[in-house]
Amino acid sequence: MSNVLLINGSPHGKDGCTQTALEVVAGTLNDEGIDTRIVHVGNKDIRGCIACYKCAEKGSCVFDDLVNETAPLLEQADGVVVGSPVYYASANGTLTNFLDRLFFSTPFSKRMKVGAAVVSARRAGTTATFDQLNKYFTINEMPVASSRYWNMVHGYSREDVMRDEEGVQCMRILGRNMAFLIRAIAAERERNGLPAAEEVTYTNFIR
Repeated sequence: MSNVLLINGSPHGKDGCTQTALEVVAGTLNDEGIDTRIVHVGNKDIRGCIACYKCAEKGSCVFDDLVNETAPLLEQADGVVVGSPVYYASANGTLTNFLDRLFFSTPFSKRMKVGAAVVSARRAGTTATFDQLNKYFTINEMPVASSRYWNMVHGYSREDVMRDEEGVQCMRILGRNMAFLIRAIAAERERNGLPAAEEVTYTNFIR
């Protein structure tokens, strides 16, 4: 059975607005027959990447914490949803540390895993955060699932979020669209395989 990993970058964990949005997405995915798991990141002590490149030797991050614990879940997942509150018009710093290390240190390919970002804010800063999170997917050849608007909810509490009818609808549509993409990619992989891969080419602009 297909499965999706949902990452909650809010320090409020299970009681926050980001969790509420992720639960709507997860519930819709479950209704579509896709297993889900939510990992809570925002309330953990996670340091940033120090560019030591030891992960290239070890196959995992030199700092053995939640990043390495989550890596096998990402490897097994057919899709990943990253949720974050807005901090100064950007994602939670702890979540950014986590994602930088998770995506950089893991040796397995993320190609054709479906990615989606979900953002929660009381008022503003959502589009900048949304753009920031989507870059983790587009740099890894991951198709990005969309909804009928940007994937965001507004509110200061769980109750506020559920009153944001448009935001909640976006979460439901996102879940259905993500499920469709996962099934479509799986079917095409079975018929014809994945698109041809190329060796990475690096171009340095200072010579």
